[in-house]
Amino acid sequence: MTIPPPSDPAAVAVELERLRGTMETGFATVTGSLNLLAQRTDQTDRRIDDHETRLDALERARWPLPSLAALVGVIGLALTLWQLSQK
Repeated sequence: MTIPPPSDPAAVAVELERLRGTMETGFATVTGSLNLLAQRTDQTDRRIDDHETRLDALERARWPLPSLAALVGVIGLALTLWQLSQK
């Protein structure tokens, strides 16, 4: 088999077909990678939404520590004043 000269239209057509096949393979690979990334992004978004829901539930269920500390302080002050008034 002899290699046709580069100016031969048949040689150009063969090379263009090879290039087309290479490009289709490359685009298929890129498309597959993008689909995988989109799927992982969707999964990550769902996990973040789940975590935010759980965090909101934890924040609603936690004790109001600053309010509780203020209440204990006021009760302690009231007991101290009451004990001083009893003497």
